[in-house]
Amino acid sequence: MFIPPRALQQQMRAAQQQEQAAVSLRTSHLVIPTAIADRIFGSTFNVHLVYYPQKRSLLIAGAENELFRQLHKSKQHLLKAGDAQGNRTIALHELLIDNGIPAEDRTLAYEAEDALGVLNVSL
Repeated sequence: MFIPPRALQQQMRAAQQQEQAAVSLRTSHLVIPTAIADRIFGSTFNVHLVYYPQKRSLLIAGAENELFRQLHKSKQHLLKAGDAQGNRTIALHELLIDNGIPAEDRTLAYEAEDALGVLNVSL
């Protein structure tokens, strides 16, 4: 099958952009791309998170989201500036160990709920 060079380049760029926009686990840190972090958390650097082992679901919301904190009895974590691209990270060492979650680097499935200001990540 012949793929024209221009189409191949476009496919490669699209795949690279999708990879950069993926939430991932790297060295026991949750890495959230800038575009997603800005949309969900804005300029805050504190978040509340809660992990539900039955669903293998990690819910994260900005610290100013009082309703989320009250509903989920979440813990506050630091949302750090992770790298030169502006990605943000959250250290998950303790959560991974306490729940027996594998710590290998991988891309994670997620759902960004903009209207609620919540990021739902599957671990």
